[in-house]
Formats: sequence, structure tokens, C-alpha cells
Amino acid sequence: MKVLCDIYRSPNKDEMYLYVDKREGTARVPKNLLELFGKPQHVTTMLVTPDKKLARAEADKLLKEVLTRGYYLQMPPIADSEMSEIALKNSKLQR
Repeated sequence: MKVLCDIYRSPNKDEMYLYVDKREGTARVPKNLLELFGKPQHVTTMLVTPDKKLARAEADKLLKEVLTRGYYLQMPPIADSEMSEIALKNSKLQR
């Protein structure tokens, strides 16, 4: 099982990404999700296989979602308040 996925980022929410089958595009993504997501901004196209190493998603789960629902929504990581406080105090961690 493998899928050529287009990956889009949300202009409304940092680190939120939408994976869709390149052949279908966003046709199967619910309209209300697209409204919340904002106008999808194409990031890249990637061949996803079950053994593909992804930073914040399990490839097997991603593939199942894309094939059954038509999309996979990668949510932003949960902010850790303790780590945020440490980052604010450490000049090396500030942008």
C-alpha cells in the first residue's frame, strides 16, 4: 500500500497540515474542515508507504485515513507550558 500525497499547510494555524491523495486533491475533505483550515497552501508532494518515517505521524495510520476518509489532518503539537516558560527564560531557545 502506498499513496502519492499532496501536503498542505494551514494559513490559519501554525503546524497544522492536511495530507490528501494527489489524484483526488481536496475533493473529499469536508467543506467545514476546509473553512476552519483556511485556503490550503501546498508544501510538497510525497510518496507515503507504511514504513515511511514521518516526524509527527504514523505512516500506517495516515495511509488508512487518506484511503478511507480522503484526508489526514495533522494537528499542531500540544504546547507544554513548562517548556514554554523555560524557552522564555533561555535566550538560546528564543527565535
